[in-house]
Amino acid sequence: MNKNSWLLKIVVFLFALNSLSLCLYFTSHSKTPTPPPLNPHPQVNRLPLTDQTHRHHYRFSKPWPILPSYLPWSQTPNAEFRSCEAYFGNGFTRRVDLLKPTKDSGSWFRCAFSQTLRSSVCEGGGIRMVPDRVKMSIGGEVLEDVIGRGEEVELPEFRNGAFEVDGGVGGGGEERGLVSREFLDEYVPRGEIGKHTMRELIASIRVVPSKEFQCTGWIEEPTLLVTRFEYANVFHTFTDWYSGYVASRVTGLPSRPHVVFVDGHCRTQLEETWKALFSSIRYAKNFSGPVCFRHAIISPLGYETAWFKGLTEDIACEGASAPELWQHPDDKKTARLSEFGEMIRAAFGIPVHRQRIEKQASGLNILFVRREDYLPHPRHGGKVESRLSNEQEVFDALKSWVSNHKECKINLVNGLFAHMSMKEQVRAIQDASVIIGAHGAGLTHIVSALPKTVVLEIISSQYRRPHFALIAQWKGLEYHAINLAGLYASPSVVIDNLSRILRTLGC
Repeated sequence: MNKNSWLLKIVVFLFALNSLSLCLYFTSHSKTPTPPPLNPHPQVNRLPLTDQTHRHHYRFSKPWPILPSYLPWSQTPNAEFRSCEAYFGNGFTRRVDLLKPTKDSGSWFRCAFSQTLRSSVCEGGGIRMVPDRVKMSIGGEVLEDVIGRGEEVELPEFRNGAFEVDGGVGGGGEERGLVSREFLDEYVPRGEIGKHTMRELIASIRVVPSKEFQCTGWIEEPTLLVTRFEYANVFHTFTDWYSGYVASRVTGLPSRPHVVFVDGHCRTQLEETWKALFSSIRYAKNFSGPVCFRHAIISPLGYETAWFKGLTEDIACEGASAPELWQHPDDKKTARLSEFGEMIRAAFGIPVHRQRIEKQASGLNILFVRREDYLPHPRHGGKVESRLSNEQEVFDALKSWVSNHKECKINLVNGLFAHMSMKEQVRAIQDASVIIGAHGAGLTHIVSALPKTVVLEIISSQYRRPHFALIAQWKGLEYHAINLAGLYASPSVVIDNLSRILRTLGC
């Protein structure tokens, strides 16, 4: 009898606990939740992302992978102005709350400003997007279907109320702008950017009375709102990927966000990486009507990342390992680009535990990154701009030299990136001991290279730009350059440089 009584008590307790859990769940989701803490403890977010109005169901959010170079992120660190951490990570320290939730409204909005980057990461909850109030092309079309379309048609123009937040029942009954011109000038300055779409999006946000804030379709999962500019260029798209990654980390997202492109660009090969890095992608104009976000993050423009600012500013940072910086913090060193490179590799399912190039029985891989003709966007004629007039001659000479190299076995990899998937490109970069290439966006992939990888860039007289020397420096990679007098590279000079590099690798 005592045993049965004990079992009955257990059953009643479990029933009560389950009922309480269900009650708390439905109560917490009956309205927009309050803002999340600045840096919540990582956890897997298992709420489905749904758009009930359009019967569109997203997958669950992808968890963050375990990265060897990961260092903790925080929105309020002791990041010194113009320090490496301020440039590449935790520099968004000046916070302003523009809208706080009330008892009759769950909408909220806030921004965190980086004095170093002169940019903000903004986020909010209970935000309604009205696609009909955003003037731009549909986006996501097949490239061949929109040949000749102008870029001005693809970039968004926001009407007032393109985005809305709930002002509650006691908000005076009149709609108003969420932000002032003074706020925009201080927290989202235009700078040198002619069309600052992040600024224009925030300027369009209207605070409306609760009775006018109607949300029949909710996206439950955290979502990045991204406007891309040079969306078909690998270097510029890397700046967008990094901006989205930083925005996700500094806002403490428990899992990888979904992405909504607030632009009307067509599809490109680069969407393969967008889909790998984040939980899903969708175009704003693909929604058939207004949709509401429980948590939206407005990702800064790629032009405002250190990757782009480094072209005109002196960002004197050196790459270092995460364990080294964990034990000995240094304002002049960073592991953030190594962390991001590992994030890309992990996103494609490529193991990230390899932290050094090792000699293998199959030999050392030398990757020659090629520039090929291809059609990247509607306004392109398909012909790439020549950066090396005799690229094939140089490749053939290297191939002949490698075949006769006696000291060790060498594999010359023909990096025809225009005909390789993004995953294949990343894997080729990871497997390379030496990466050679003429100055071109494809070399941006060196961010995913392993430590001890050596980069040899061939630079014509017309393209003396520091893009890849900087990325190598910020990654801590050994970098060499062959500066040409014109567009022609002497094959013997390239071979001599490669020979010296190989001797340092014991080959």
